[in-house]
Amino acid sequence: MKREEILINATSREVRAALVESGVLQEVLIERTSRRGLISNIYKGKVSRVLPGMQAAFVELGLERTAFLHASDVARTALARNGDEPAPAAREADIRDFVREGQELLVQILKEPLGTKGARLTTHITIPSRYLVMTPNGTGVGAMLQRAEKP
Repeated sequence: MKREEILINATSREVRAALVESGVLQEVLIERTSRRGLISNIYKGKVSRVLPGMQAAFVELGLERTAFLHASDVARTALARNGDEPAPAAREADIRDFVREGQELLVQILKEPLGTKGARLTTHITIPSRYLVMTPNGTGVGAMLQRAEKP
C-alpha cells in the first residue's frame, strides 16, 4: 500500500514542504520571504492606460509599478470596443477591441518585474496541479497520461 505524507516546516524566514511517498522523498518546495516570486499569481487589476501604438495596456495591481499587458496576451473572450459581442478574430487584434481604461480584469503574472519595468501579464489564466492544468476560460480539453507503476 502506497503511503503519502506532506511534511511542512514554517519559520518567519521560510516555508519548506516535502512530499514523501512510501518513505521516499518525491518533491521539495522552499519559499523564502526575501525571494517570494510573483509568477503565476492571479490578480484582479484595473486598466490604467491603453497604448494603441504599442498594442498594450498598463494594469494597476497594487504592486510597486503598473504591469504590462500586450494584445497577444488578452483572451479573445474579452468584450469588444463596440458592445457586448466578441471582437473579430480574423483580423489583426487591436488592444482597444479588448480593454479600455478603468476596466477591471482578471490577470496572471507571466514575468517578474525587472529593473524599471513592471510585471508582464496575461488574461489566459491557468491553475496547474500535479496531473491537471485548469484553464477556467479555455475551450478545449486536455489529458495527461501517466505511466503505470510496477507492483
